[in-house]
Amino acid sequence: MPEHVIAALEANEATGDPLPVQVHCGFGDSDLHLWRADPSYLKPLIERFTATRFVLLHCYPFVREAGWLAHVYANVFLDLSLTIPHVARPREALAESLELAPISKLLYASDASTTPELYLLAAVWWRDALAAVLPELLAAEEVEPAARMILRENALAVYELSGTYAG
Repeated sequence: MPEHVIAALEANEATGDPLPVQVHCGFGDSDLHLWRADPSYLKPLIERFTATRFVLLHCYPFVREAGWLAHVYANVFLDLSLTIPHVARPREALAESLELAPISKLLYASDASTTPELYLLAAVWWRDALAAVLPELLAAEEVEPAARMILRENALAVYELSGTYAG
C-alpha cells in the first residue's frame, strides 16, 4: 500500500473521530485494472484501521467479496452504486450482497453523476430489486423496515448525519 495512503488513514484515526473512507471497488473508471479492484485486497487495511469505517463503492463483479468483508468486519459497509443501474440483473446483485452482508451494512446509492436519467432509473431498479429480494429473506413485517434501513437509515448512521432537512 502506498505510504501516503497509510499516512492519510493514520491521520484520519488520530482525530479520535475518523471520517468514513470510501473505496472504489470493482468496475467504474476506464483507467482501472479490474483484477486489482477486488475489495478483499483491503483486508490488511481494514484490520489495521479498525476505528475507520470503510465504505466499499460499486463492488461489481466482487459483490460477494464485499458482502463477506461487511459480514466479517464491523467497520465495513458497501453500496452497489454503478452496479445498480448498470448491471443487467440488479435483483441478483442485491441478493448476492445480502448472502453475507447484514442489512445494516448495505447503503443505497446510484452514482448517477452527470446523467440525470440514471437517478430515476437507479431509484426504480433499487426499489424493484428490494421488493423482490427482501421478502425472500425476511418475514413480511421486517421487509419495510429493512428497505428503509438500506435506502436511508444506514447512510445516516455511517456518515453520522442528522437526517433532518435544514433548507
